[in-house]
Amino acid sequence: MMDVPAFVETFNPIYYAIPLFVILVCIEMLHAKRTGSARFEARDSFSSLAMGFGNSISGVLLGGIVTAWAMFIYQFRIFDIGFPWWIWPVAFVLDDFIYYWVHRLGHTVRWFWADHIVHHSSQHYNLTTALRQSWLSPLTLKFLWLGSVMILLGFHPLVIGIVSGFNLIYQFWFHTEAIKKMPAWFEAVMNTPSHHRVHHATNPIYLDRNFAGVFIVWDKIFGTFQPELEEEKCRYGIIHNIDTHNPFKIAIHEWLAVFRDMRHAKSLKDAMMYLLAPPGWTPDGSRATSKQIKARWLARTGGATQSEASADSTTAPAAASQTAAE
Repeated sequence: MMDVPAFVETFNPIYYAIPLFVILVCIEMLHAKRTGSARFEARDSFSSLAMGFGNSISGVLLGGIVTAWAMFIYQFRIFDIGFPWWIWPVAFVLDDFIYYWVHRLGHTVRWFWADHIVHHSSQHYNLTTALRQSWLSPLTLKFLWLGSVMILLGFHPLVIGIVSGFNLIYQFWFHTEAIKKMPAWFEAVMNTPSHHRVHHATNPIYLDRNFAGVFIVWDKIFGTFQPELEEEKCRYGIIHNIDTHNPFKIAIHEWLAVFRDMRHAKSLKDAMMYLLAPPGWTPDGSRATSKQIKARWLARTGGATQSEASADSTTAPAAASQTAAE
């Protein structure tokens, strides 16, 4: 095993960013109170903070599973890349590319959506929403495959951990309504508050769009980009909101819904489809996936106006986001 530089062994960017997160949340709250440019609801913000705290505890309790796997497969790496200076920007870009696909699967495979839905469950969009994170991510086992790609190529797991930390730090600041648009050149390349508001919106035109972490160019390359429209105000949450501020219900409600659907499935095939098909899939079409909601909206309105889109999404029979109440 190659020598690991001391700073790589000890550096965790998230720890250093936590004071910055707190400061920015306070600044946004004060700015919102003075200008009304962002919306806060005390119980919702408390739930988001509780989910963030639980995610940190989960990282301590379950993070060892991911670490053990990463160090195990590092033995089978194709290349010995080491720690040259140029590896850091390369690793950062490649990690963000993989993040795009992991995030996209988090919206299109229900097993992963059951974990990721936590982050989308708030009906508000502010910096506390960025902290609303899952407690059970390692149990989805997504680290076994997409999470292993860079390690098998020869990137040390600690390098990946550091660049992933910076990726998450970058994503914190754009969970806000206080910033409308960044300069055009920045909007063209980077993920921004405007782009990510689209991602969190439930409007049919916005569903399953803008999966990028740092670089919005991935969405433009792979056909999932949607700009925020002035005439189409974002509505946040999930299609059928769970209407609870209980952190434990937020953490597990979709897992319970998945297992309930599987238990009542009439065949093994249907049970597996409830697990692996897009959220909203049912064998009888009684609910709807995001694609089906979009198709019905387009057929009805042609994508013409905000009011028509609002009416259609309100009457849509189901969500790409399923809940325990369904």
